[in-house]
Amino acid sequence: MTSNIDRAPIGLLTGKVVFITGASHGIGEAAARLFAAEGAAVVLAARSTDALQRIVTKIRADGGIADAVPLDLADGASIRAALNRVEELHGRLDGAFNNGAAIQQPGPLDTTSDEDIDEQFAVNFRSHWTAMTAEATLMRRNGAGAIVNTSSIGSRRANPELPAYGAMKRALNSITETAAVTWGQQGIRVNGITPGGTATAMIEA
Repeated sequence: MTSNIDRAPIGLLTGKVVFITGASHGIGEAAARLFAAEGAAVVLAARSTDALQRIVTKIRADGGIADAVPLDLADGASIRAALNRVEELHGRLDGAFNNGAAIQQPGPLDTTSDEDIDEQFAVNFRSHWTAMTAEATLMRRNGAGAIVNTSSIGSRRANPELPAYGAMKRALNSITETAAVTWGQQGIRVNGITPGGTATAMIEA
């Protein structure tokens, strides 16, 4: 049986700065709250700025350090601007949780629209490439850092109802591994997680 003491935050991230995409709800929001509770200064990023501000207000009320930045994952300039804002706020970056994603309209691959494919490529693959590159640039200045990308269990098997989503998440697995090998000797750790179905607003939509 786990006690409340065992579950209490112990300051694992005190003094660290962590950037979180897709932080306005679901997994990203939960991660932002946990990182802040462990002592990190968190920078939350998403399109829904009202939702971000609500979370920031709650974290600050609990004694944490939090800021919000607007972010459109389909726009590379928006991603780079968000990381520039992290540098302006804190002058460093220690961790990044690239969690933001877009779900496609379900259906077999021969009915998937060009628009869906383009969005899946931009949000679920290219955005991570752009974000990791900008994040690593900041982390090198500290000599270390950690990046975590959210993929999906759907990237590891056939995905008949979400073919574009699954394909881009599988591509994300590849660049995550490549980044880990490329940047590991520079002190930057890169890992991915592949959660299954999670009760979030994106799944319910």
